[in-house]
Amino acid sequence: MTTASDRSIATLLQVSTFGQYFFPFGNIIFPIVIWSLKRKESKFIDIIGKQAINFQLSLLLYFFILIIIEVPLIFFNVTESINLSITDNCEWIAEKFTAGNITSLIVVIVIATLLFAAMKVLEFCLVIYAATKNSNGETYNYPLTINFIK
Repeated sequence: MTTASDRSIATLLQVSTFGQYFFPFGNIIFPIVIWSLKRKESKFIDIIGKQAINFQLSLLLYFFILIIIEVPLIFFNVTESINLSITDNCEWIAEKFTAGNITSLIVVIVIATLLFAAMKVLEFCLVIYAATKNSNGETYNYPLTINFIK
């Protein structure tokens, strides 16, 4: 059975991930601080802290994977669509820069932006849901989470 204090701290731990909007990497730092201070007092807080930190680390990894995939695609589209040459007057001329090439570049950027936005909306909803479950004394296992901390 969890106490009201444990449920409040677990909910605060979940909601502290929104610190990312005010402080860089606040979504990882704040839950780690709360978890490390309170994990020995309650098994419930220990479990919730691990889940919240693992979820945020998993999202960070997924974001880096998205960047690793998208940056070369954008670079490839830019280098394929622009052929730079220098004139006798030392002026740069961009050749082969057509509407089709610009469209493919825009499509890649829009897809990357939509994937990032979907990740952030999903993160927001799941954190709110987990905080609600924790305030009721229940644990919540985030989907697609890699267990970095066991």
